[in-house]
Amino acid sequence: MPSKQDLIKELEEEIRRTDYNKATQHHIGKLKAKIAKLKQEIALAQEKKGGGGGYHIKKSGHATVALVGLPSVGKSTLLNVLTGARSEVADYQFTTLNVVPGVLHHRHAKIQLLDLPGIIKDASKGRGRGKEVLAAVRNADLILYILEPFNPAIEVLERELYEVGIRSDAQPPDVKITKTDRGGIVVNWTKPLTKLDEKTVVSILKEYGVVNANVVLREDVSDDQLIDVLAGNRVYIPTLPLLNKIDLADEEVIKRAKKKIIEFYKKKGIKEKNLLLVSAKRGTGLEELKDTIYKGLNLINIYLKPVGGKADLKEPLVVKYGATVGTVCDLLHRDFRKRYRYGVVIGKSVKFPGQMVGLDHKLEDNDILTIVTH
Repeated sequence: MPSKQDLIKELEEEIRRTDYNKATQHHIGKLKAKIAKLKQEIALAQEKKGGGGGYHIKKSGHATVALVGLPSVGKSTLLNVLTGARSEVADYQFTTLNVVPGVLHHRHAKIQLLDLPGIIKDASKGRGRGKEVLAAVRNADLILYILEPFNPAIEVLERELYEVGIRSDAQPPDVKITKTDRGGIVVNWTKPLTKLDEKTVVSILKEYGVVNANVVLREDVSDDQLIDVLAGNRVYIPTLPLLNKIDLADEEVIKRAKKKIIEFYKKKGIKEKNLLLVSAKRGTGLEELKDTIYKGLNLINIYLKPVGGKADLKEPLVVKYGATVGTVCDLLHRDFRKRYRYGVVIGKSVKFPGQMVGLDHKLEDNDILTIVTH
């Protein structure tokens, strides 16, 4: 009896041999679902044996950024100059054998940076302790692609991250699946479907053992996106590309590298991506990098003003964009939400200074907030 790995290879080969068109759409979607389910079963079996774990990194600070790149692209040097951490640096590959954390202090925020061992081809299959490394990336709030001008192999990094369920620069598909007791699979959509048909949706769900469900597709999703929803273990993380070691390359080499990276993002449907040019060794471009990391994490500053007192404009509370007054209450004290009466806000999020707001009010950068409790 063939192993699950052999079955995956057979199914992948069948997909490669099949021309994709309307007639084969259903068949290919079903094969992809089979592959995804087999990979998930293999991963679960490895975890039960104790072989699926990763580096245990305690998250700290206001956000976490993973430094991801091939070996010897300058991740350790970059971590050291940004945070003062001591990650070993040398001019040979695989210097970093463990995940080394450091903290970047910028605009009142404490941002945890993780220097990861170099990613190589087939890391997602376990090569070079790749699975453990990639598992650490799943918990990051932002991925910093560290690339070098002579071989900006961003496609390799992206592929390995994809294989472990990391969907970079994407949002979770707007699909709702509600399992029912009877009635079969009922599919509804609010926008025209061009990538899937109803028959393919039903087949993919059945591959995952779903035989009764109400499915609502609120966007034109692909078979891969529907499989991601059913797998349930995908994470969606933004990326920031960085071209390091620019001091070692001439203008023509840098120009070719920039073009390759920009074209990579255009293929993903991202027309504008801020590509940073940095020399960690010489300190070039580091201040712009700090600002870009901060913006990429969508962090904002909220200043607190006690009732009848003055606002503390020196030590703001750092929160994620989209945070509400309730979010701030939870951060300050576990009883604040229960004791909350109303809030008073001065800033961009209100129509006039001193406006009274409720717990669900969304705050903006540099808002001044007063919380009134019972």
